[in-house]
Amino acid sequence: MSKKEKFKQYINEGYTFKKDYIIIGGAMLNEEPVEDSFIKIPLKTLNRHGLIAGATGTGKTKSLQVLAEQMSLKGIPSILMDIKGDLSGLAQPGASNDHIVWRHGAIGVEYKAQPLPVELMSISNEKGVRLRATISEFGPILLSKILGLNDTQSGVITILFKYCDDNKLPLLDLKDLRKSLQYITTDGKSDIESEYGRISSTSVNTIMRKIIELEQQGADLFFGEKSFDVNDFLGVNEKGEAKINIIRLTDIQNKPKLFSTFMLSLLAEIYESFPETGDDDKPKLCIFIDEAHLVFKEASSELLDQIEVIIKLIRSKGVGIYFCTQNPTDIPDEVLSQLGLKVQHALRAFTAKDRRAINKAAENYPITEYYDTNELITSLGIGEALVTCLNEKGIPTPLAATLLRAPVTRMDILTEAEVDHVVNTSALADKYAEVIDRDSAYEILSGKIEKVRAKEELVKKKEARELEAKELEKQKKRREKSPVKKRTKVVRRKVTKREDSIMEDIGTGLIRDLARGLLGVFGRR
Repeated sequence: MSKKEKFKQYINEGYTFKKDYIIIGGAMLNEEPVEDSFIKIPLKTLNRHGLIAGATGTGKTKSLQVLAEQMSLKGIPSILMDIKGDLSGLAQPGASNDHIVWRHGAIGVEYKAQPLPVELMSISNEKGVRLRATISEFGPILLSKILGLNDTQSGVITILFKYCDDNKLPLLDLKDLRKSLQYITTDGKSDIESEYGRISSTSVNTIMRKIIELEQQGADLFFGEKSFDVNDFLGVNEKGEAKINIIRLTDIQNKPKLFSTFMLSLLAEIYESFPETGDDDKPKLCIFIDEAHLVFKEASSELLDQIEVIIKLIRSKGVGIYFCTQNPTDIPDEVLSQLGLKVQHALRAFTAKDRRAINKAAENYPITEYYDTNELITSLGIGEALVTCLNEKGIPTPLAATLLRAPVTRMDILTEAEVDHVVNTSALADKYAEVIDRDSAYEILSGKIEKVRAKEELVKKKEARELEAKELEKQKKRREKSPVKKRTKVVRRKVTKREDSIMEDIGTGLIRDLARGLLGVFGRR
């Protein structure tokens, strides 16, 4: 038996499954495709998470697209976090060309271009279904981790949530949170301290600064109502094709805090909402996180711990999570160890640091006699990748250099008119378009503070009037007891007589002078 025949047998034995699967490409040996050597992923293990890694321009985004397509065709809905804005083309059919014809002929699968059901979504000002969540839905623990608070500051948040729950103050958005924090250190300070203990003003000021930092990244658009129901991510059309939910995040590339906040809140909400599924034949939902390094870029150790916990637990809810990034080292080891599927595109070694990263990446893959992984990982072409997944028993499949199939949908973005059409024909867009700003903690506390201020103002005015009245009464009594008034009248009369005498003297003098003048003139003539 030739080496090629042994390799083919090796691949077919490793990728033979009893239940349904998706085909993502064909195996290669010595840089050549081997016919009838399909690289398959069993649907049963798609909830064991995955990694798509590779240098810029090696085709990892198209691999993400292929996986989402094949899942949709098998009735598995997905969520795609579109950071670069190049995934919307899933809503339109692809276009064949000579290279695609050759590629699919070499793999041994038919190429059939077609559109798939797509829902465009947004957490910012992008067009699409608006995704929102309330502060209350986050809860004090998750909110503290997102803000990166220490134990003391987390305690303040816990007390705040307890106070708001006890007093029926809904915490819906960031202005509710800020107003509540302000209230417990000013007007409501005595109530808080008597019931829940003292609150550190320093801790509150620190929390306030962190909230403002989150606001500056645009989180005020995300927090609020109407809250998104995660069950609306699910859905299959009459053809049996599952919905592909594309969350457009191009305007938050430079806002990693907001991105990680949204991602973690989404995972937490799905985990809380979905029931335990047991050992299903296929997952209920798969989530693809493009540019995944943004999730971990500014994450605190507490936040990383929370992500790791959710990654471990959420697969029991029938949910798979797939990270797409340039290098496996972008993903923390604790998370990387949980990923069953690995699709490794080419890495480039320009520096000693790059070579060390490649050596570390190669250690994550099964050893095989057919490849020198360290060498092959730098020589893969565009649309080629090293692939290994878990079989139905949870055992890693053989490592295979794979020629990946081409996407059946458009490998480009939608036009503005096409985006408008997808959004305008969406039932969910209408459902979540309205921004609800009902009375919550901000309005209730503002009204309470205003009433307190108005009452204080009335008390101050009353006290001022009473003080003024007392002063006038004192002045009146002093005048009645004092002789100054009579003397004043006498003086005034004296002054008046003196004024009359002066005026009389002035008048007499004027008459005399006038008479003299007239007489003098007539006399000289």
